[in-house]
This record gives sequence, C-alpha cells and structure tokens, in this order.
Amino acid sequence: MSTWQPLHKQQLGTHRENLLSYLGIIVNPMSGRDVRRVAAKASTSTHHEKSQLVKRLVLGALEQRVDRIYLANEPFRINERAIENLQQRDKVEIFDFPISHSDQDTVHMVNLMWDAGCRTFIVLGGDGTNRVVAKTKPDAIILPLSTGTNNVFPLLMEASVAGAAAGLVATRKLKHENHCFRCKQIHISINGILKDIALIDTVLLKDDMVGNLLPFAPDKLCQIFLTRAEPASIGMSPIGGYLIPCNITDDFGVMISCGEQNQTRSVRVPLSAGLYGEVPIISASEMALGQTYLCPVPGILAFDGDRSIELGVDDTVEVTIRKDGPWIILPDKILSAAAQHGLLASGGESR
Repeated sequence: MSTWQPLHKQQLGTHRENLLSYLGIIVNPMSGRDVRRVAAKASTSTHHEKSQLVKRLVLGALEQRVDRIYLANEPFRINERAIENLQQRDKVEIFDFPISHSDQDTVHMVNLMWDAGCRTFIVLGGDGTNRVVAKTKPDAIILPLSTGTNNVFPLLMEASVAGAAAGLVATRKLKHENHCFRCKQIHISINGILKDIALIDTVLLKDDMVGNLLPFAPDKLCQIFLTRAEPASIGMSPIGGYLIPCNITDDFGVMISCGEQNQTRSVRVPLSAGLYGEVPIISASEMALGQTYLCPVPGILAFDGDRSIELGVDDTVEVTIRKDGPWIILPDKILSAAAQHGLLASGGESR
C-alpha cells in the first residue's frame, strides 16, 4: 500500500495557486453491517461491493481530469484493493494513520484531506457518516452515496456517474456556488449550549438507552424534528412525509408529536428496511427556518438514528433548523448542467 506523505505548507500553497483539483473519498467500512440486518430485513453491504464502488468512483472522477484523489487506510483494505490494478494508480494517494475503529477515524480522514487541499468529497456511508463529515467541515462540498441502512441523506446511484459529477465540481468546471446548495441542519442546544447537529432527524425517545442500536420502537417515540419529511423513504422521515411532505430544498422542516396508541390519527411506515410500525400522532406542523422550538424532557435524544444524550427533567432543549450545512452535489443536476454548457464535449469551458 502506498503511504501518503504530508505536503509542506509551502507546497500546498503552490498547488492551490496552480489550481490543481483534489477529490477526497471517505469510506465508512462498517456502514451497512450493523444489527439492523437481524432486527429488520436490511441487506448487507460487503467489503467487496464497497471496493468496487470506490474503483468506479475513482475512474469516473479521473474521466473529468481530477488531478489527485485521496483515500484513507481502513481495517479491511477496501481502498487498497480498489486501486491496486488501476493504470492511473499514480493519481491516487492513500493516507496512513492509526485506526481507532470509531467516528474519530472519519474525522481524521476529513481533516487530513482538507489540509491537503480537498474541498470536494464523496462520502460512502449512511446518515451518521455524513453527519460526522458535516460536523467536522460544514463548508465542505459533498456527494453523499449510500452504503448504510435507513438512509435519507445519501443517494442511491451508480458510482461511475457519481464520480463524474464530483469530478466536474472538484475541477471547477462547474462552480459549486452556482450549481450546488447548502443543506439543512438541525442545531440542538441544551441549557443554552450548542451540543450537536443532525442532518435529517432529531428524536426524543422514552424508556430507551444511549447506545442502543436497534430500530426505534413506535411506542417509544415522543417528539420528532425533521429537515426532510419524504414519503418515499424509511426511518423517521416518512412519519412526517405521510403528513407534511418536505424535501431537501424546501425552506422549512417538520415537527411531529407522537402519543399513545389510542390517538385517533396514526401512520404506518417502514421504520427500517422491511420493518413496519404504527406510529400514533398527536400533532404535525411545519418548522420555520431559523426559529427556535422547545423539545420536551426527559428522555433519550437521538441524532440521525444515533441515541446520544440522556436528558433530565431540569434540562432545557432548543431545536433550530438552518441552511448552513455542507454544499450538496446532486449528480443528475450537475451532469445536466454540464451537458447544457457543452462541458461533456472536448473544448468546454468552466461555468
């Protein structure tokens, strides 16, 4: 395996002045392999499948003449196998760093790639992986590609196409300011201190515990805050989507209060892959961007599916949705714009 050696700051500055293009590919080797394969009917994303995805992403990006692609080492050699026989192997570098088998590995990858000059990233993982990237570098430009479960944020798309779209942005053939958009984020403050963010949902659960990896049970749902409420999704998003649809670019969010089974209104949704549940509804309403909403206590607070904080009766929790997350690449829009501007034929100019 090739071990990347950090560039000196003087070298980095020279590279940026010459406008060389860099693309980082973040791979979560554990996405698509958790307990929901047992608790629900989710499929497994194998290491071989991820390796093939990475290979096609690299090839798609190189077709757009990206100068340098950065990967990182991980315990299953997914990235090493993806590029070991590529003719363009000299254009790909693999970072080598101590692995902690935690979210800190993703944080480390992003920071190393950012310091090397990357501003555009492809993220292979689920909502949780993308949340880590968003927390680490909220000004990043990302193309989220799904390899997990219960995903709303990342896309399901052929990797060759995704690599080409990211390459068009990384090379500045299409400027992200003109062709991408900043995603919505939920900001969560507890007792006046900002504690965390979520990309899709923040959920208050009762009678649960921090670290539990099982799908959310309908009778434990108390309050749901959503940046996206999409009927054609699974998890928490369709609970709002069946009532008040809200997509990735809408200038509002959705708030749901859940109640007891004797409530007159309910929705039956796929809470995980192939796992349906009846969720009793007390109320559903739009959330204005920038406005602060209170979350009831006590309970367990979960962010994008991860049960993270235990709240006491004396805690005050404030929730706000803002459009201040990473810039998002939508491949269909990027490639359509590139075709319209003649960038997919020889001699095209940046737009």
